[in-house]
Amino acid sequence: MMFSKLKKSTLLFALLTGASVSGAAQANVYNVDYYLRAKLQHHQVFPVTPPATQPAALVELGRNLFFEKEISGRRNMSCSTCHSPVLGSADAQSQSRGQGAIGLGPSRRKNGDEFFQFLPRNTLSLWNRGVAGWDTMFWDGRLGGTPATGFFSPAGADTPQNFSNALAAFSIIPVTPDEEMRGFPGQPDVFGQPNEMAGLTNDDFAQIWPLVTARVVNNDGYNDLLAAAFPGVKDEDIDITHIAEALGAFMTDEFTALNSPFDRYLAGDNNALSVNAKKGALLFYGRANCASCHSGGLQTDFDFHNIAAPQVGTGRGEAAPLDLGRGAITNNPEDNFKFRTPSLRNIELEAPYFHNGAFAKLEDAVRHHLDPKASLASYDDSQVEPEHVGTFQDDLSTIFSLWSTVSPRLAVTGEPLNDDEIDNLMAFLSALTDPSSLNMLDSVPDKLPSGLTLAD
Repeated sequence: MMFSKLKKSTLLFALLTGASVSGAAQANVYNVDYYLRAKLQHHQVFPVTPPATQPAALVELGRNLFFEKEISGRRNMSCSTCHSPVLGSADAQSQSRGQGAIGLGPSRRKNGDEFFQFLPRNTLSLWNRGVAGWDTMFWDGRLGGTPATGFFSPAGADTPQNFSNALAAFSIIPVTPDEEMRGFPGQPDVFGQPNEMAGLTNDDFAQIWPLVTARVVNNDGYNDLLAAAFPGVKDEDIDITHIAEALGAFMTDEFTALNSPFDRYLAGDNNALSVNAKKGALLFYGRANCASCHSGGLQTDFDFHNIAAPQVGTGRGEAAPLDLGRGAITNNPEDNFKFRTPSLRNIELEAPYFHNGAFAKLEDAVRHHLDPKASLASYDDSQVEPEHVGTFQDDLSTIFSLWSTVSPRLAVTGEPLNDDEIDNLMAFLSALTDPSSLNMLDSVPDKLPSGLTLAD
């Protein structure tokens, strides 16, 4: 039945402001697209402009480098170890295992009696990082910039400035930490030979980068790839920024995922979303208040918020076993426990969730946002890596600290969501998955130019 003009106006106001409306009104199939498109307009959610096409030769060089273990100190890890194309461009671990571990994905474990320590955070995905406007990287935003404003990173004044975007700049950092790709002192490479990078420290960026570059330039398997990607550039003029640009071009080309049902809906196809997904979208952009942080076409404001995530795992830096997030970068206590709002594109492929992988299931992560106090009170850390079970910091001091700066945006407008509404919200989140991201085995090269094995 058609709504009267008055009822239509009343319902539109309710949907735009987040006020409570009857389930029957929201579910009206005839009107749902009208109201949803009004909401999307109100929240300025428009089709995302894809990045420019990347040069084919640069992408091909980057593809090989992304899977290349030669650029790690011990020749035993690659970018794909933590950013697997078949694991949502991450590694399915709550906190990643780097040096001293063996295997891939959730089966990766400490390698015998080798020295090992967890990477302090959950691996972020790479989806759509090449889209314009994505100018900060990492959970705490410690790297970023643009060609116009300049680039910043943990390397400080040693940060190169001739990158085309933040994604390229990001790729020069994982090769530097000893626990990540560089290797610990005294650990030989896979051939039993000394690792020439191992004696440096995590702050010796300017000394590490030339050594990584030399691994590529001095390997005959990369001669043709380098020449094709950088015609006219002599070997002695290749530096870490060339390596980074190739990696950035590949990640942009490979991990842009903008053909989800939601993208097709934004392009005008009313049939692209199921009725339940549309109901979930109305909640997302309405009463559930998700869009207060997960805004825009990529469902992120690129800002930092404290969502009272359970403090579980190793923690990071001097605050361990806590992780202060953005606060450790700005040294402002008001920023403690703030982490960057992740994009929700392909989010159902990226388990586990939060900066420390505190939640194994997406629905539990969603329910935490809707009621963080209840979630903290009932949190069970058996869902994280086995070594981290029992590390949940549930003392009153930590819980109070989390709550003292919790984001006021974590507030449902009106009645709490019931189970059916959460199911609809989950249907909408599923509609943010690009089907082409489900099988990306074709991104893996048949062999590596260095001759090292692809398998771990």
